[in-house]
Amino acid sequence: MLTVNHLRSNLKKTIWSFINVLPIIFGMLLLTSLLMTLFPKLLSAGLFGKGDMLDSLLAAAIGSIAIGHPLASYLFAGEMLSTGVGLIPVTALIVAWVTVGAIQIPAEALLLGMRFAICRNGVAFIAAIAISFLTAATLHWLGID
Repeated sequence: MLTVNHLRSNLKKTIWSFINVLPIIFGMLLLTSLLMTLFPKLLSAGLFGKGDMLDSLLAAAIGSIAIGHPLASYLFAGEMLSTGVGLIPVTALIVAWVTVGAIQIPAEALLLGMRFAICRNGVAFIAAIAISFLTAATLHWLGID
């Protein structure tokens, strides 16, 4: 039977867990904001155009660090496409942006364990690259590219 004392105890544990995670979340948000201001400069620096594989690795790495809301990733993807970056790296960036969270690893590790956080992010990073090539191949096969 769930008692009022049990509920209070659980609520207290939850609040303390949240308070302990707040510094990590705050630091993660600050770092993400800093990276978001640098992102347009990365596009104009001529980092892309060195081949699909290298470009997709770079884009996935940038997307892994510059995590954000999926709607914002579409804006960056449009900017990348308008500057001449190919579909494969743009897709890798979008998928990594939404699924990989390199900056969030400390918070994720604190809540779910370091091994889980690293495995999940590693699999998501590899999947982002694979999905980018599969997307481009599918569009080519459909004649949409």
